[in-house]
Amino acid sequence: MSASPLACPSCRQTMEQHHFACSTGSALVLDVCFACQGLWFDPQENTRLAPASVLALFTLLHERRGEASHPMAERLACPRCSQALARGYDMAQSGRYVTYRCAQRHGRFGTFGAFMVEKGFVRHLTSLEIETLAQRLGTIACTACGGTVDIRRDHACPWCRSALSLLDPQAVQQALSRYGQAAQGQAQRALQGDSPENLADALIALERSRMREERERQRQRLEGSDRFDLLSAGIELVWTWFRR
Repeated sequence: MSASPLACPSCRQTMEQHHFACSTGSALVLDVCFACQGLWFDPQENTRLAPASVLALFTLLHERRGEASHPMAERLACPRCSQALARGYDMAQSGRYVTYRCAQRHGRFGTFGAFMVEKGFVRHLTSLEIETLAQRLGTIACTACGGTVDIRRDHACPWCRSALSLLDPQAVQQALSRYGQAAQGQAQRALQGDSPENLADALIALERSRMREERERQRQRLEGSDRFDLLSAGIELVWTWFRR
């Protein structure tokens, strides 16, 4: 738990602190950088989040989805000792994801997408879904590492080699069922049986709506925002089905 706000390992700006409940009943503070779309976890914090806190974090990401963001820096520094963070990979049931760890074991940094992969809130896109999206889009942001993927050419991320994945209601429901009955009731309406074409239409419409809202709020488009963000679109898709 951070006693005071920490500097983001990427942009070095002060991260926001948000309080969440632990599975043990106590509380913990997570440091979040929305500009870099990253989370800093002190040792074991990622495993101590209560199911309700996972939902609370998901809600927070939805509320802040329209804020300007930028790619992470090439060199990331530990906010406690300033040493370079080592890039590595962890495996979860839903796939591989990228993490950046401090060699002194002060903690780890990861993207919002990596956290969703870790918690099982994603599923891999099928080959038919990838082909359908490729016909309509140029590049997307990898959910696992944030890297740019040209899905007209690559069917896996060229940066981290992770399979392309999507945050969707069905994956969320399956993940919450593993977290326990208290959180499971929050995801009763899952997206089932939709065709790849309908899924693509929904994602594209939601992402375009999000980008219009962002342009209206900021009055100018952020450079580099022409990538299709599967994480942002997926969060909006899940949120829409939650509120039905």
